[in-house]
Amino acid sequence: MFMSISTTGSAEDPATDLGFLLHKHPDKVQRFTTSHGEAHVFYPEAGDEVCTAALLLDVDPIALVRKGRGDGRGRGGSPDFALAQYVNDRPYAASSLLAVALRTVFRSAMKGDCPARPELPGRARPLRIELPAVPANGAGGVGGGGGPALVVRLFEPLGWRVEATAVPLDESFPEWGESRYVRIALSSGTVRLADALQQLYVLLPVLDGVKHYWVAPDEVDKLLAAGQGWLAAHPERALITRRYLARRWSLTRAAMERLELARLAEADDREVEEIDNAVDDRSEEEVRDEPEPRQPSLAEQRRTAILAALRETGAARVADLGCGQGELIGELLKDARFTGILGVDVSARALRSAGRRLGLERMPERQAARVTLAQGALTYTDARLKGFDAAVLCEVIEHLDLPRLPALEYAVFGAARPRAVVVTTPNAEYNVRWESLPAGAVRHADHRFEWSRAEFRAWAGKVAAAYGYTVELRPVGPEDEEVGAPTQLALFTATTAPTATATPTTPTTTPAPDPTATPEGGEPR
Repeated sequence: MFMSISTTGSAEDPATDLGFLLHKHPDKVQRFTTSHGEAHVFYPEAGDEVCTAALLLDVDPIALVRKGRGDGRGRGGSPDFALAQYVNDRPYAASSLLAVALRTVFRSAMKGDCPARPELPGRARPLRIELPAVPANGAGGVGGGGGPALVVRLFEPLGWRVEATAVPLDESFPEWGESRYVRIALSSGTVRLADALQQLYVLLPVLDGVKHYWVAPDEVDKLLAAGQGWLAAHPERALITRRYLARRWSLTRAAMERLELARLAEADDREVEEIDNAVDDRSEEEVRDEPEPRQPSLAEQRRTAILAALRETGAARVADLGCGQGELIGELLKDARFTGILGVDVSARALRSAGRRLGLERMPERQAARVTLAQGALTYTDARLKGFDAAVLCEVIEHLDLPRLPALEYAVFGAARPRAVVVTTPNAEYNVRWESLPAGAVRHADHRFEWSRAEFRAWAGKVAAAYGYTVELRPVGPEDEEVGAPTQLALFTATTAPTATATPTTPTTTPAPDPTATPEGGEPR
């Protein structure tokens, strides 16, 4: 099993810097013991203009059998025939065995560590990577063939120039056709060596479609760590995730949820933790064991006011945008007039929690059919939001940075355009009545702003005029003569075509519905 990595340079920027990056001296031949054979690193050429490092993995097929890994299927099952454990391509074709050897031999290079020359890991270099034999099995699905086409699908989106040539079954008998093996050469303009190694670590097992070891839950963390910065945006991320995790559906689902969250966070230039905040970290037992309040909480009063506004509009199909853990959805389900309910949130954790709290799995089929939970971000247009009678933004807008608010306005009022929209948000003037709230502080650590009544009125009027709605403002909660009510509600009703055509900051459509998941998380509904 063989792989070479080459780079070019000059007298001022010698190609032999590759030795510093790999932590392997060009003048030495080094040997490393792995769990499945001996790995050798050497340099076929090492000069200022061209430097090539080679990794040769000498796999011991007998050792693989003794460790229960000989069938090459990522499990300890029986082989298809008696000699399959010994007569196979494991010693010759680049696969998960080579990926593990990469991580073992070039661990520091993959991390981007280079104490001797700390400036080198962050510098992109021209690279050429060659692998003479890589199994490229069919990927399944539409256009899911293997061979050179699969190599192109995986590497070209990452910026590589791909030369992939199918290896014939027998060069002497071309009529026999092509084998499942591909000869690969990858060339880059410039790329960081650490990034290239991380991509190979993930994509070599993906090409093969099998692993030589059992795939445990910690493989999800390995995949996301190696795929940081490139996997979430890869057009084939679903295929990569599924095949890397050996088609273990529970692990694939968990990885895809985390990748989607990372993609949405990157698009909004925020940390994942900032947008995955819709779940109360207290246990459900703690929440359930809290004594019932003597009077309705502000969250309950908000839901009551929202339901009253929705009933006034005559809405039957309602989208709860930023549904959190599904408190409002639970109230909507109690009223038979709401025949279709969509809950959307950016947090997969919140959606799973909503599914549990609502008891969707135990709910009668006819009742459960009224509800759909979907993951997405409200700052992007989403075809799934069209066609609803009403949409609700309950304690959501204040979680957005103000520059992102126009994108939400367009996605909801412009692109989705329901007949009615209900928006609630804190009244900043009322904060002085909270004894436990320091002066000038906001009510929730994730709130980017909190508006006074005048500011909310100005925003609501601007949106209504821009998108062809009328708007009515209402107080929610006990109303104070001086500072008003703690929550302010705006009921928008569509009247005419929009008079303005704003566009989202990043005009992207969110992915197709995921029944396991839901946009922006807010406070309890």
